Amino acid sequence: SLYVSEYFSQSAQKLSFYSWYGNAKLFHFHVPEDTVLLRWLLQASRGKGPECTSMEITVHFRHGAPPVINPLGTRFPANATVRPSYNISITLSGAVQNTTFVNVTTPAAGDWFIAAHLPQAAGRIEVKGFSTPCPYMFQADMFVLRLTDMPVLEPGVPMPHTVVSPAKPLHVKVFVPKHAAGMRFQLSSCITSEQRACTVRVLLGSITLPQSFQRSLTCTGSINCSLTLDSPPWEKWLQIMVESLGTANASVSVEMLASFTVCRPGSTSSFLNFISLNQSQAGGRPGAAGSSAPAAGEAAHNASGQQSSCLQSQPVVREDLDVVSVRYRLLNGPSVPVSSLSPTLLLLNLNTGMDSGGSLVVNLLLNKTSVSLANATVAACVSAASPVLSLNTTRNCSTAFSQGYPLSVSTSSAEATLIVLYPQTDDWFLSLQLLCPRGQGECTSAKAKVTVFTYLTPCFNDCGPYGQCSLLRRHGYLYAGCSCKAGWGGWSCTDDTKAQSVGTQNLATLLLTLSNLMFLPAIAVAVYRFYLVEASVYTYTMFFSTFYHACDQPGVAVMCIMDYDTLQYCDFLGSVVSIWVTILCMARLKKILKYVLFVLGTLLIAMSLQLDRRGVWNMMGPCLFALVIMVTAWVHHGAKRRHCYPSSWKRWVFYLLPGITLAFIAISVYAFMETNENYYYTHSIWHVLVACSVAFLLPPRDKHKKPWAWSQKLTCRYQICQNDREELYAVT
Repeated sequence: SLYVSEYFSQSAQKLSFYSWYGNAKLFHFHVPEDTVLLRWLLQASRGKGPECTSMEITVHFRHGAPPVINPLGTRFPANATVRPSYNISITLSGAVQNTTFVNVTTPAAGDWFIAAHLPQAAGRIEVKGFSTPCPYMFQADMFVLRLTDMPVLEPGVPMPHTVVSPAKPLHVKVFVPKHAAGMRFQLSSCITSEQRACTVRVLLGSITLPQSFQRSLTCTGSINCSLTLDSPPWEKWLQIMVESLGTANASVSVEMLASFTVCRPGSTSSFLNFISLNQSQAGGRPGAAGSSAPAAGEAAHNASGQQSSCLQSQPVVREDLDVVSVRYRLLNGPSVPVSSLSPTLLLLNLNTGMDSGGSLVVNLLLNKTSVSLANATVAACVSAASPVLSLNTTRNCSTAFSQGYPLSVSTSSAEATLIVLYPQTDDWFLSLQLLCPRGQGECTSAKAKVTVFTYLTPCFNDCGPYGQCSLLRRHGYLYAGCSCKAGWGGWSCTDDTKAQSVGTQNLATLLLTLSNLMFLPAIAVAVYRFYLVEASVYTYTMFFSTFYHACDQPGVAVMCIMDYDTLQYCDFLGSVVSIWVTILCMARLKKILKYVLFVLGTLLIAMSLQLDRRGVWNMMGPCLFALVIMVTAWVHHGAKRRHCYPSSWKRWVFYLLPGITLAFIAISVYAFMETNENYYYTHSIWHVLVACSVAFLLPPRDKHKKPWAWSQKLTCRYQICQNDREELYAVT
């Protein structure tokens, strides 16, 4: 046999600490057909700085769809199917780089996914630029070894083959036709080159992760051995590997035979499907009534053949609505007839390659009036690749190489829902059959009607009221995940273990909004001292900070007066400009120079915030530049007056030192103490401290200006005027 090796690589990704599925970095590969060996090369590395410590990286694997993971141990939504993913851990301790190999023999062809992430996030809010996070990088490469001329085992035709040695197993494949109810594999005439009885092991099927249902058969001697498979995967190549368990120098000759049991489906004819599709899409049209006679004839012919068929297939139309959003519509109406003679089958097409990033929802509703037997049950199975053709309590919805998901409805429990998270890329089947507790003979003539609602959605229930459904992308592949808020967690934000109560949410909103009212004393001081431009800036900041935090709340206590992005930008702009104008006001510059710097600085701050809204230098840059201007102006004033400026010790003790202390405490709280849990009160403290520091730091008014004399401004009848010239010419 001729082996060909192929290599696939993807660019490295920077890992993140895990808080929701969007933090996991996804890698998407496609394994070609006839692959006999798959090797993953996993490379993890970290930076060399002192901030880099030992770290454990978790890597998850899955075939057919992204892995369903739960690193935080949260609850999944009710009725959701969860099977643990296959994962390994890679530790970065003393070494800067770690290389790990993962081998998979006879892997299943198709899509394979790898997801990698760091441990749970600490929840600390870090200001961009204050600290340098350690970069942890991860890269996955794939090596495959495949056969270019894998022998084909034809059904019903015995095929002799030779296993050269135990180190070189024999690989063959057989194609499973559609409607195959069972497969029987038989191995005979097993003899070694030394004319002795041989021992071989046969492996049927491919390995899939996280669960593998590969079937094994050990044959000893020349006695025929066989293996029967129920519901093999339809319209797929099935790999068969035969390896010798004998001595290393002896070759083994075997003869293999594969045969299938085909299920004869009974369903409405294609002509009836075509008529139903036209009528459902276009409604009644002239001339449509003329087709009722042949349709009725074919329906009678189809009803007569239902007794001899092993399944009843119902036509289903796939209707694509949006990205990872599909609705399945039954042509014969939402209700399907279910009997005990043969299962009713619905085909759900999820093999486009872009459907595995959502959630498949199947809802069954039993019409109680349609069931003649009160204790009868409608059993259902949702399975991939092949349907379950015999539903009972002992089989548990299993097929040859997969495990399905069971459902049941009865008169006592008329509704059932199933949620399949990230369904694998394949043809999915829904099988329904009527079961009776005393045996199938009891309900031979009984029938039931079940209403079926099936759809594919990006996020189940749109992540609920406390979550946001986000569409994620890895190259050209799209998948969805829920980002939870207000303490809620879980795959669909249904876990309320750490959820905030409504009272806590209202308290958080009130603290973050009403704490901005502490700017009122600063505004009053600015107006009293004739700093009207500064007072306008503080009013702007107070207004937009109040309504930004009212719109930024994660829970139900939310109020947005305009677009969220606009409110956020105006809040950030007002905060930085308030610091800018306060420090320049303390510098005691000439009015024309001060106002020029006001306008020029505001324009530059607006530009920098547009480039990087959360960068630390957007705040630190204007602060440092304004401090340089202030110190230069104070040195100039002190040199001109030949004493320290400000000259009054009371100004230093009662105003400047308290204001500077409050400002430093506010910066420390903002930069080092905020976390996701304490944000609502630490950030409120930041509001209070900054507003109070502004009130202390504003300089006194100019000596030549008098305070607001409201009694003189609001006079009536006449106004007393003062003539300044009389003082100039006064004789003393």
